[in-house]
Amino acid sequence: MKLLAFAASSSSKSINKQLATYAASLVPNATVEILDINEYEMPLFSQDKEELLGQPEAAKSFFAKLGQADAIIISFAEHNGSYTAAYKNLFDWTSRIDQKLFQNKPMVLLATSPGSGGAQTVLTAATGSAPYFAGDVKASVSIPSFFDNFDSEKQTISNPVILDELKSALAQLS
Repeated sequence: MKLLAFAASSSSKSINKQLATYAASLVPNATVEILDINEYEMPLFSQDKEELLGQPEAAKSFFAKLGQADAIIISFAEHNGSYTAAYKNLFDWTSRIDQKLFQNKPMVLLATSPGSGGAQTVLTAATGSAPYFAGDVKASVSIPSFFDNFDSEKQTISNPVILDELKSALAQLS
């Protein structure tokens, strides 16, 4: 299985990138590619920019990466209860290539935050909207209080209950 994983965050210290990378490592027999959405930076989307620029190569490249994968893991950071601006912009540009940007790929959606909410608000939004964009959401998991439940030194979930929930979610990709 070719597995594509990324954090919907542009932070160089993203805890969601740590989570996405770790989660991908738990999928047996997967060839994993970890993307950094910073590599797909584009001007802020608007119809005017689209008329001026057409479809940016970065959006085309991101769409192709999604299409080449057999399954996708996305871990969402939450900014003020919603998507990060970086992810939303990438999503907006890519969805103009094809509204079915997730291309019927099985997906596990994750989210985490330092606080007890675990970025649940953005995860709920992402889980609810993905099917409209041809995302086959198999499971979603919110991990609250990241620094209490993830051992950054060992790069592993330290809470056995959360680890079991994550493994059960990821098992649905195979």
